[in-house]
Amino acid sequence: MQGIVLSKNANLFTIESDDKIYKLNASGKTKFSGVYVGDNVEFDENITKVLTRKNLIIRPPLANLNKLFIVISPKPKPDYVLVDKILIYCTLNDIIPFLVINKEDIASNEFLEEIYKTYKDIVKIIKVSAKNNNILEIEQNISGICALAGQSAVGKSSIINAIYNDELAEIGELSKKIERGKQTTRLVTLYKLKEGYLADTAGFSMLDLSFVSNLDYRELSSYYPDFLEGRAKCKYRSCLHEGANDCGVLQEVKNGEISKLRYQNYLKILEELKNSKKY
Repeated sequence: MQGIVLSKNANLFTIESDDKIYKLNASGKTKFSGVYVGDNVEFDENITKVLTRKNLIIRPPLANLNKLFIVISPKPKPDYVLVDKILIYCTLNDIIPFLVINKEDIASNEFLEEIYKTYKDIVKIIKVSAKNNNILEIEQNISGICALAGQSAVGKSSIINAIYNDELAEIGELSKKIERGKQTTRLVTLYKLKEGYLADTAGFSMLDLSFVSNLDYRELSSYYPDFLEGRAKCKYRSCLHEGANDCGVLQEVKNGEISKLRYQNYLKILEELKNSKKY
């Protein structure tokens, strides 16, 4: 028999197959090679084989991710460097990204204009309000295995609760003093929808340089599609776009053809990558 792993607790796995649920252990080679939430597996009394994966994300542990909804909100203030890192991560792992603006009911026009101006040509943007149960556009885009990513307190768990109209994920209390939420999601679990599965993967809020450990910092600009025309105008092919007068990317930033925000994000990630290669 074949099925998909919905959850994992130690060596006990919840498997869905033909709308039936099984609680099984891993055995043989699978016990030692690892079984992850999202894996397609063969099983009898135990899991006997893990089928070929599309991708595997170690933190949070999730296999075969198809789409990633990057959630931001007016409060807390968005971490756009994190947004750009996750967009690169999606490119590296063959994942379709979406940028989700939650809490649109409290978003100012200026806030929305900045996001659309910066990202509308980079990624599909969705506006929702989990508080007002306005999450239809996310539901319409769920297919395959999907996940939520983003900072704490942007409303990832609230979005899942709104989709299922139930308390499927614990919601932490928002600290008004520092406008940060407690980390509430500890284990990855897939929740089934008509066209796919959704996981609340709060671990993505802790994304660090491990996601680009094999990425050469000299190739970083190739993951910024908005830099493409500017890169072609650089005098030197080895240009890192850090501020030289003969840099086509910098010239397009000055001309307003490339977002200053995106360029600043690029410089920060570039510096992190360069520093990571020193050790």
